[in-house]
Amino acid sequence: MPSVLEQIKKHSTIVADTGEFQLLQEYKPTDATTNPSLILAAAKNDAYKTLITKAVEYAKKEAAGKPHEEIKRLAIDKLFVYFGKEILSIIPGRVSTEVDARLSFSKEESVSKALAFIKLYEEEGVSKDRILIKLASTWEGIQAARELEEKHGIHCNMTLLFSYHQAIACAQANVKLISPFVGRIMDWYKAKEPKAEYNRDNDPGVMSVRRIYNYYKKFGHKTEIMAASFRNTDEIKGLVGSDLLTISPKLLADLAKEDETIEATLTVEKAKSSDATEIKVTEEMFRFELNEDAMATEKLAEGIRGFAQAARDLEKVVETYF
Repeated sequence: MPSVLEQIKKHSTIVADTGEFQLLQEYKPTDATTNPSLILAAAKNDAYKTLITKAVEYAKKEAAGKPHEEIKRLAIDKLFVYFGKEILSIIPGRVSTEVDARLSFSKEESVSKALAFIKLYEEEGVSKDRILIKLASTWEGIQAARELEEKHGIHCNMTLLFSYHQAIACAQANVKLISPFVGRIMDWYKAKEPKAEYNRDNDPGVMSVRRIYNYYKKFGHKTEIMAASFRNTDEIKGLVGSDLLTISPKLLADLAKEDETIEATLTVEKAKSSDATEIKVTEEMFRFELNEDAMATEKLAEGIRGFAQAARDLEKVVETYF
């Protein structure tokens, strides 16, 4: 019998949630996604120090005479691009590159940073069709994604997504892809009720993604769903059929060892017969519904803080190379 991982690949595109090149070669995912935390972890590995040195040398040359902080920001942007380029030499699909979380509430600055990333990639011979720009699913982030998609043909991956209305707003903006955070949703509920027992059919994170999937497929939205942030393999098995699944190396290894028979949980046919009703999410509705959802509000804020801190920590690492 093929492993659970091989069975899942028949229904969903597998994405590796890592910046480690060796692990990508081992598990052979179609796509890969990175964030400041993953790049920070990889950057501390001796194997990747040459990339940091290369990025710093690039920035010193390209931004010669400019303030040190500007040179350092360019070095970090180029470091992300160097990681992305190396990843793309291993995988056949796309890599997600994340806009600094500290820009999450500025549409204009998010667009500017995304365009800068694409330019840096093009300098390396990487076309924009292999890049997904990763943005936090704030109202401003979603509007930045709309502009990047519509005006520049740059595809976006909306991260830190925890709520139904965030997902619908993303679909209305015609973004390429969303990354709902399954495990972090479950974490919140588990913290509220430590004795609660969850499985693939009652896990609140799994149920959230199923609801989003049904809405998207029932009303013909083209935005892809990439379920993310899994805590165990049971959550993954509960979302087989999602367009994409981004999975950590540890859980990829676990799935490769398991031999349970797996069927698709999510299908377009089931979605079309669901009881979802179509709604139009305005800015006012988005902000109110997000405020009403304590879990989504808290996890979005926590996620932005976490990625912002990882960005600051990465700056400290890069600073030592000057």
